[in-house]
Amino acid sequence: MAQTPAELTLDIEPSARVDLIDVSERIEEEAPGFLDTYAKTTYTSYHTTAGYFEQVFAKRLGNDPKALEAYLGSFSGLFPEGAGYSHDNMSLRDELTDDQKLVEPRNADSHLMYIGSGLENTVTYHNAAKSPVYFVDLDGVYGRNHRKRRTTALGYNRDEIVDRFTLEIPVSEHPIDSINLWDPSMGLFDRLHELIRIHGLDRGRIDIALDPSERNTGLTVNEYETMLMRHDLAEVLKDPIRFMAQRGRNMLRDPGAIKEKAKDYAKYDLVRLVNRFIDKVGLSESIVERIIDKFVQVPAQRFLRMKRGVSLVVDGSQDDKPSRIIAGTYQSPILVQWRRAERGARKICVTYTRYV
Repeated sequence: MAQTPAELTLDIEPSARVDLIDVSERIEEEAPGFLDTYAKTTYTSYHTTAGYFEQVFAKRLGNDPKALEAYLGSFSGLFPEGAGYSHDNMSLRDELTDDQKLVEPRNADSHLMYIGSGLENTVTYHNAAKSPVYFVDLDGVYGRNHRKRRTTALGYNRDEIVDRFTLEIPVSEHPIDSINLWDPSMGLFDRLHELIRIHGLDRGRIDIALDPSERNTGLTVNEYETMLMRHDLAEVLKDPIRFMAQRGRNMLRDPGAIKEKAKDYAKYDLVRLVNRFIDKVGLSESIVERIIDKFVQVPAQRFLRMKRGVSLVVDGSQDDKPSRIIAGTYQSPILVQWRRAERGARKICVTYTRYV
């Protein structure tokens, strides 16, 4: 008899700021045989600094947590913790109350690592015996507080496409820009939910992908916060290497801001090399920056693993509520561009898939 798709939600408490938790072990503990019952599982994270790598990428690194941590470590050189980000300057965060500013995590580096390293809010894995599935948390501990995290696993055996269409998303004339696809003025959120109702989608997935013709743009799911998107991320996209060198200088001016783990990760990265070069030969920072611009500049699309598509899970398991896209409070699909769009718009392809 065919098995009806089913979901399991896990509560997770990370033990370190950067932590990899094997959710396949947790699933087996809480629902023995769940992963053996289904051919595939879609995993979704409700957080903007914690998610999953694609199965192909995780396999490429041997599903080895040490290899995955080393990969993430390379991005901590680009986005050092406590390096003077606009997002972390609470005096600029007008959307927060005074009380919220006292407890709001200063975690811009975690958001930028999430976006840049290619982590995703939702991924689909082919189930395999004894193959780990890592929930990757980049901000699991803040001060003395361990975060409370949540993830849902949706198991199924077959799927079918029920709708597919293309939309144009208007973008500004600015070469570097980020667009919140959940902005109410765009109407996309309401339209997607209306189509869920029309198609009677109970359990499934909505994939949003860039049209193959689109270049110099990417998609992510993250927090659409002004300081993070309009300032910190924009600086990265303008010039990743220069951003890293500048953040490195800021940290060296305040050595207390460099945590021990960040010191280990940054030991041999470009930040240290550039700053040691400045100190030894006495060149001005502007001269070194021009050298970097001329010889070492790396395009954003090569330096960052920006995704060309994102997925959203549809769940209708609650009898008293209509089917809906399940997501965390601060999650929004975001379109990011680092070159001006030719037509003042970007094409995206939307696909509805039903799990059966």
